[in-house]
Amino acid sequence: MTLGADLLAAPLADLLTAFGSGTAPAIDPAAALRAGTAIAEDVHAVGRAALTELVWDWTGTAADTAVRSAEQVLADTLAAADRGMEIAAVAVDGTATVLGGAVEIARIVDSFGSIARSLEPALALPQGQLLMLAAALEHLAAGLDVLARVTSELAQHTDRLTALLPETPPLTGAGPSETDPGSGDSRAFYDDGGLGPGSASDCAVRLPDGSVATAPNATAAAAVRHALSQQGTPYVWGGTTPGQGLDCSGLTQWAYGQAGVELPRLAQQQDIGTPVAPDSVLPGDLAVWDGHVAMVIGNGLMVEAGDPVAVTPIRTGNSGMAFEGFYRPTG
Repeated sequence: MTLGADLLAAPLADLLTAFGSGTAPAIDPAAALRAGTAIAEDVHAVGRAALTELVWDWTGTAADTAVRSAEQVLADTLAAADRGMEIAAVAVDGTATVLGGAVEIARIVDSFGSIARSLEPALALPQGQLLMLAAALEHLAAGLDVLARVTSELAQHTDRLTALLPETPPLTGAGPSETDPGSGDSRAFYDDGGLGPGSASDCAVRLPDGSVATAPNATAAAAVRHALSQQGTPYVWGGTTPGQGLDCSGLTQWAYGQAGVELPRLAQQQDIGTPVAPDSVLPGDLAVWDGHVAMVIGNGLMVEAGDPVAVTPIRTGNSGMAFEGFYRPTG
């Protein structure tokens, strides 16, 4: 290739450099993520078994604190494992996008090189120089098109990664809490702490961390107490059996049923009663998505049928589901 051709090919070479070496890394980041995810899932399974033993062998305030901390760690571990698999998929797609772009640019460079060599005998003539310049511009335009497409695809991958980031800080709900969100007492919680019928307030509910929240009415308070009694119950899709297996709507339907209020079976159908603003939620209000439902218990917390039933911070995001709002079944 002549000096003139080298100068004209330089922008294409720069484009190829922007794609790196054009070869896959020796260590596959997606494979590493998948391996880490498998380890995290194993840790979650072992931790869940150990925690179950701990719950029944150790009681008291210290035990409750330890269980709450362990529940949070296990929940974070499982969430990280789920995100890890999805991030691995994005990593694979991103790597394929970059490598594919590098291959296309390399082909464009080779194509221009072939044309330049064929035009070398004519470069002493103005017509030959014009043909060389036109070929260079045509190939450079093709290279820029590849770069634009790859950039657009990488932006889409970036958006997917952004969507996998943890949720923003939760709503504060009915009031502030000075303690970390807990998953409940070390045993199934139903003790109302002396705040049942005939006490100072039928609407007061003692939460697993020992604090007290006030429901809008006695029915909502009773529903919360019943829901809290199912902490630790395994998640079972379609489950409606307390103490054995519940799904999200099975938990809320059963809890309100025990309090004398009938709710529809499906989560998205439980958006009944009075809509409630996020900053005005009270114990017993339901957070409803198009495929999930949870019950607010107060102090910025809610109880829901995860795996197992547990107390979590109030939120409006849930694995990409559409949030329908907060609702008060008791009006």
